[in-house]
Amino acid sequence: MNTKRILTLLLFSLLAFNSCDESKLDIQPGGPTEDSYFSSEIEFTRAVYGIYAKLSDFYWYNADQNECVIPVVYLPGDDITTSGQDEFEIFSNLNPSSSRISYFYRVAYQLIARANVVLQKIDAVEDGIYVTPGMKDYHHGEALFLRAFGYYQLWNVFGTAPLVTERVLSLDQTTPSNSSGTQLLDQAIIDLTEAATLLPATWDNSNRGRVTKNSANGMLGKCLVFRATVAGNNADYQAAVTAFNNITGISLVPAYDDNFAADTENNAESLFEYQATQAFAFDNVWLSNDFDNAIGSMSVFWGYYSDAWNLFGKAKFTATQKLVDLFDPADPRLDLSLDASTKDFKKYVTRDVLNQPGAASVNNPRILRYADVLLLKAEALNESGGSTTDAINLINQVRARARGAGASPADLSTGQTDRNVIRQWIMDERLMELAGEGQRWFDLRRWHMGGMITLNNAFFSSDLPGTIGFVPDRHINFPIPTSETDVNPNIVQNNGY
Repeated sequence: MNTKRILTLLLFSLLAFNSCDESKLDIQPGGPTEDSYFSSEIEFTRAVYGIYAKLSDFYWYNADQNECVIPVVYLPGDDITTSGQDEFEIFSNLNPSSSRISYFYRVAYQLIARANVVLQKIDAVEDGIYVTPGMKDYHHGEALFLRAFGYYQLWNVFGTAPLVTERVLSLDQTTPSNSSGTQLLDQAIIDLTEAATLLPATWDNSNRGRVTKNSANGMLGKCLVFRATVAGNNADYQAAVTAFNNITGISLVPAYDDNFAADTENNAESLFEYQATQAFAFDNVWLSNDFDNAIGSMSVFWGYYSDAWNLFGKAKFTATQKLVDLFDPADPRLDLSLDASTKDFKKYVTRDVLNQPGAASVNNPRILRYADVLLLKAEALNESGGSTTDAINLINQVRARARGAGASPADLSTGQTDRNVIRQWIMDERLMELAGEGQRWFDLRRWHMGGMITLNNAFFSSDLPGTIGFVPDRHINFPIPTSETDVNPNIVQNNGY
């Protein structure tokens, strides 16, 4: 077994140790202890890998259909549909006892906890432990970035989940109260701002997928746009533009579908992607199965494969009629993303690599790519009173790449000055460009909270008329899991549950 993986497993085993037998206190530990472990740079590196490893739980089926968290993010949007039975598509039966809600909540806080351990240890590290110039800052930046990603996930799903910024070392720290407003986003923005000053511009190929300054500036800008949307804060929009302008050396790749192929991962457009692999393949440093024998493979896209998803009693994810109808038939993204007749997704499927029975995908989920950034920057310019011409040119960059040479004209008129029209262009472009990538619900949620759209049953019902039970005041924040409210007296359940 890969030595890095064994030692990182030992690390997090010892960090999870919370009690001992007093009769054995004089016995020498048989393995590394927390006090002895963080004694070299490589041990800090392994600890950082362990934070990345926790991302796995957002992107695999968990060997249990009731704990797979993929539908939590993918199904609530208006780009994906299924049989009309899933709680995250029809909303009406969504409740705090959902196993998937509980698992998502737990995984996010485990990721944050790992980051907090590393941050605490880096703050206390002695001189001489780090020998590579800049590596201490890089580790610090990685931990901050990944913690911020956890806060971003929690805010977009729960809204009022607790804000935990320190390592939990005592019982009185285990019952935090709810956050409010945008506090989770606020801390993500603080963390990402600092991370952008600490992270390297690039990593070598052996460290592919580790976050960089560009990753931090991209996520920082995204969080700022999200906060600006719900708070109506022009300063945040302007700060987002600044963060996006700090991204260098990144570009749209010429071929749209290179963003969804297993053989073109970590390309020039990628700012942050999960490094998928087979269980125990030991081919990346992220400990991609997080030590779990049952993972089988990365499976964020299993919902697009009928044969694999049916193994778990679930109907395949397909594109909504609303999405199909939005595409211009001349837009190559239509055929590259889905089959318009069957509504089956092709994105992430056509150029996948399946090395095991079923749909054992090793295709990296692209969490943040440059096309997303360009459209967010266009939105920030438009909403803050910036140049409408510049905003439209950014949209047109995305459209021109999608259509390619010789395709029908991609340009939207730069003479348009009606910001409401441009806003709708951006919303539509985000739906088409990012369809099926797990971005849509987060967009819809923030736009509704900011009063830009009004979510109602009709918004989601292009394929399931009469089935959707969306109640805005209730479903804009998903329920805090019962597993948390039962043990934490300081948590107040979200409205409507």
